Amino acid sequence: MSAVSPQSQGAAARGTNQRKQIMLVQFGKCRLELVEGDVTDQQVDAIVNAANDQLAGGGGVDGAIHRAGGPALMEETRRRYPDGCPTGDAVATTAGNLNAKYVFHAVGPVWRGGQHGEAELLRSAYRRCLELAVEHNCATIAFPAISTGVYGYPTDRAAEESLNAVREFLTEREQPELTRFVLFGEGAFGAFARVLEGMSV
Repeated sequence: MSAVSPQSQGAAARGTNQRKQIMLVQFGKCRLELVEGDVTDQQVDAIVNAANDQLAGGGGVDGAIHRAGGPALMEETRRRYPDGCPTGDAVATTAGNLNAKYVFHAVGPVWRGGQHGEAELLRSAYRRCLELAVEHNCATIAFPAISTGVYGYPTDRAAEESLNAVREFLTEREQPELTRFVLFGEGAFGAFARVLEGMSV
């Protein structure tokens, strides 16, 4: 399956507004986007939450999504998933007050030096969210950079694992139509952009 060159397409797609950079790549029928911004602002079918294994809310992206979505998110996760969610997996709820149909609560790994299966667990969390998108007929999905906050996963390594996992899924399954990574700050955007530009067709 062919893909538009990340470097040429990304250069053309980057906005002139320095506060919100954009890069996009086409993988067959599917589009993968990088944007600098706030994942809670996205208008997509599914927003991914970087959750903890107890689905108990928290800081960072998790806290922001729960604040924006309202108490319905926590009520639903407690009711439907009282035992939480294993690391490397994800579960779905409705989206409360967010501009989405669903929230997929993905549990990424805590970074422990890279010798404890972190890479596969991170890739698994992304793959499971994309499987949920297909199962719930979601054409569009927005991800944060899972595990790169308080879980300490190095951003450059997380970018490589997550983008490769998403590319493999899109190439194999040809859905969802749009997968967007919403990255907080120029540093995170730059790390993901470098990996995307370096991907071979």
